[in-house]
Amino acid sequence: MHELSSTDTINWYGLKVFYNKVAAIEGLLKSRNIESYTPMRSVEQVIRGRKVRRRKPAISSLMFMRCSQAEAAELQKELMGKVIVYKDRGEHTPTAIPDSQMQMFIRVTSIDDLGLEYLGEPKEEWTIGDKVRVTGGIFQGAEGYIKRIKGDHRLIVAIEGIVAVATSYIPNCFLERVE
Repeated sequence: MHELSSTDTINWYGLKVFYNKVAAIEGLLKSRNIESYTPMRSVEQVIRGRKVRRRKPAISSLMFMRCSQAEAAELQKELMGKVIVYKDRGEHTPTAIPDSQMQMFIRVTSIDDLGLEYLGEPKEEWTIGDKVRVTGGIFQGAEGYIKRIKGDHRLIVAIEGIVAVATSYIPNCFLERVE
């Protein structure tokens, strides 16, 4: 029986997409049966005097794909100048994102909450604090690190080395410490 090597294992990988081509890259991945995820946010626009709510990428150049390391590296070569696959620092291999970390990020960023704030590449000070689980409200079940931002307790969920997102205010009564 064929054993899976590290290059055959299916993982999530982050992509930095240039020239606002996230939709085109999503289409390419879909045509190859590669799962992808783009964090989206709702924005209100006034069109012909009416307020309209639309979904747009939360970060215009960020998306994720779930494939093997070999497929990620091949896509990087094929789309040279159009995408960059995030790589491990000091190494030249695509950074695999653990499923649990990605699922938590998807859970939080899939909620249509105007209070979500994307923080870019996470910095160490964003993850300082107590690890918590949210026990109620729209973010129930989400886990991350608690941080005070603009005076409010907010949950920080990070994809190490790529992005972090801060939720809107979460009351203390909805937080429990995770060891």
